[in-house]
Amino acid sequence: MFRAILIFGLVVAVSPTSHADQTDAQRGYRLLRSKAYLPPDFDQETLDQLWTVWEQPLREQARSADAATRRQMAYERYGLIADDKSEFEGTLQYVVDDSGNWVMNCLSCHQGQVDGRTIPGVPNSQFALASLTEDVRAVKLKRDKPLARMDVGSLFIPLGNSRGTTNAVMFGVVLMHFRDAELNLVEARGQPHTVHHDLDAPAWWHFSKKQQLYYDGFVPKSHRALMQFLLVPANGPEKFRAWEEDYKAIYAYIRSLQPPAYPYDTDATLAAEGQQVFNRRCASCHGRYDGAEQGYPNKVVPIDVVGTDRVRLDALKAEHRRRYAASWFNDYGQQQVDAQPPGYVAPPLDGIWATAPYLHNGSVPSLWHLLHADQRPVVWRRRNGGFDRAKVGLNITTYDERPASANSLHQRREYFDTRRFGKSAAGHLFPEKLNDQQKRAVLEYLKTL
Repeated sequence: MFRAILIFGLVVAVSPTSHADQTDAQRGYRLLRSKAYLPPDFDQETLDQLWTVWEQPLREQARSADAATRRQMAYERYGLIADDKSEFEGTLQYVVDDSGNWVMNCLSCHQGQVDGRTIPGVPNSQFALASLTEDVRAVKLKRDKPLARMDVGSLFIPLGNSRGTTNAVMFGVVLMHFRDAELNLVEARGQPHTVHHDLDAPAWWHFSKKQQLYYDGFVPKSHRALMQFLLVPANGPEKFRAWEEDYKAIYAYIRSLQPPAYPYDTDATLAAEGQQVFNRRCASCHGRYDGAEQGYPNKVVPIDVVGTDRVRLDALKAEHRRRYAASWFNDYGQQQVDAQPPGYVAPPLDGIWATAPYLHNGSVPSLWHLLHADQRPVVWRRRNGGFDRAKVGLNITTYDERPASANSLHQRREYFDTRRFGKSAAGHLFPEKLNDQQKRAVLEYLKTL
């Protein structure tokens, strides 16, 4: 049995672990929401003035609105979630420090909504970090405010080319390049090799099942591994060691999360049929979810077998992985790191109904499209943030080309173009061996996991 606890406005299902573990999970969530581990990104005044740099006619709509409406318009534009019912200020994605500055936290990418419901650990597929940063920078320049690390860094390292995706792997490469094994800053090195590309964040409730982290599974799971993205110049080795106990609690919080139940009606007969097909055709990679035979294999599928976009696999070089392996994050090489993984880890599928879009780069908008490879759209855009119950995924509009009317960078990022570098929706063709009835049955079964 799992039980639910109320953690600051969110109902979280936790594993039946000890009282100490549950307390650690609660503390971990509180730390994510209340403690600033990074320098500030912007202040309240900047947030309140973001509308002044929006494109028309949105800017005029904001001008005519009251302050509360403008704030909600900003949240929707950037994929932020209001949290008015908790003790914390701001949104789920940012910590507001004692000076009223807004500081990004891990939930920016790892806490989203599905069909208007906030589900703990669901990826934030609406986060528009690149657009938010561009608008923040524009407001600061207009108002003669100092620029922050993100405002400047994004001029050299792209933050993401589509809503909901992130170039996080290359953030890690760059940050780690200028550190030694003890995490001291090293300034004498040349520029690191970077291949910029976008990824979709994984669901946090899969964390408890995984033995390794990241899409290629090269990093052993540990609380230290969660800390790599704190490697901004302002954070030296002493801070990482001081924060290690915090991240043990954050690790406990992430590990406590469980997949959400599908909230809509399902066809039990069809799902039972799909379970049989799934167990024969899919379980060897993705695991089993029924009875005594439940289990997840943590299987890495070679890239030539899975056939999905290989940019992510090739972008992270063996030298990058070895530098991480020899560092404090990996206990100076005490844990085994795979410097040359052959492909991608087949993920667990419990709660998969809530994690659209699919594949590691977020190129497939629904489970139906994942099962029907020949019907995957070339260019698509989210529609009204809704949930498509028939296809189990995002409500989308499809296009042959990105419309010429998408003039601003923000507008262009609203369209996912699968022909762009690193964004291919090809591969994972295993469902093509199923007939239409089997695909319908498997889709129904996946809702129940």
